[in-house]
Amino acid sequence: MEHVLEVRNLHKDFHTKKGLLKAVNNISLYISRGETLGIVGESGCGKSTTGRAVLRLVEPTAGEVLFEGKSILELKPAQMRNMRRDMQIIFQDPFASLDPRISISEIIAEPLRVFNLYKKQGGERRVAELMDLVGLSKRLVNTFPHELDGGRRQRVGVARALALDPKFIVCDEPVSALDVSIQAQILNLLQDIQQRLGLTYMFISHDLNVVKHVSNRVAVMYLGKIVETTTSHNIFTNPQHPYTKALLSAIPIPKVGQKRQRILLEGDVPSPVNPPSGCIFSARCPYVMEKCRQQEPPMVEPAPEHTVSCYLVSDEMG
Repeated sequence: MEHVLEVRNLHKDFHTKKGLLKAVNNISLYISRGETLGIVGESGCGKSTTGRAVLRLVEPTAGEVLFEGKSILELKPAQMRNMRRDMQIIFQDPFASLDPRISISEIIAEPLRVFNLYKKQGGERRVAELMDLVGLSKRLVNTFPHELDGGRRQRVGVARALALDPKFIVCDEPVSALDVSIQAQILNLLQDIQQRLGLTYMFISHDLNVVKHVSNRVAVMYLGKIVETTTSHNIFTNPQHPYTKALLSAIPIPKVGQKRQRILLEGDVPSPVNPPSGCIFSARCPYVMEKCRQQEPPMVEPAPEHTVSCYLVSDEMG
């Protein structure tokens, strides 16, 4: 299957008063056309920075990002501007990401104006099409963001992201700021739009249940690194990395009287300014060995479409 996006050895560092913060630390991934790659992990693990670095909303420190085989990090500003028609983002906060001073029709039309694609009659028709596509009533055309609830505001954000007919969208925790009752509506909307328009998604979330609902494959991040990647089915039925197992054990079972055996991790997440040597998970791993603290484990493939960075797995493979 054709890869729409390939990321190779991506790094993003930030200089802070305490030292160099490695927000994204040598990650590689791919997303095939029409699929959804879910990226999960605790807050602060580098998920959102990865999504923004892929789009060059923050400039990567090192690595390669290939979109349809073309290296976008080598593009000049004018070339990158044109590339943005194919690569869009839906932001986490549907209120902070919308300009409160303009109506929702103007917000949706803004990408068309930026690229000189807005002609009076055709532009209004396109805005109406987008509003219909995301389930916004025509009577809301002149309302402002503060007059809408969170779900409708996020629909505006989705419509804006679709305005230029993109091929790839980074969904940066698009439902985490919404009520649970609204989350399912937005998730179903995103899936319906993906099927109708043939879109490719990078879906970022800290909620494994949400990722299970929308993703074909899942990449688990910890402290700026990807520690496990596999299909959505495998991540829930056959997790290999101790961190993945701990995340899954924290998911409540929606059944009275039924409980899951929790894996309690000791200690706090280490600072990305001063990460542990060797395996980044060694400070909290219940199965840590001496070599884990000395050298980073290799990324191995215990089964097709399943990669893991853990000595427990690589030693078992022989």
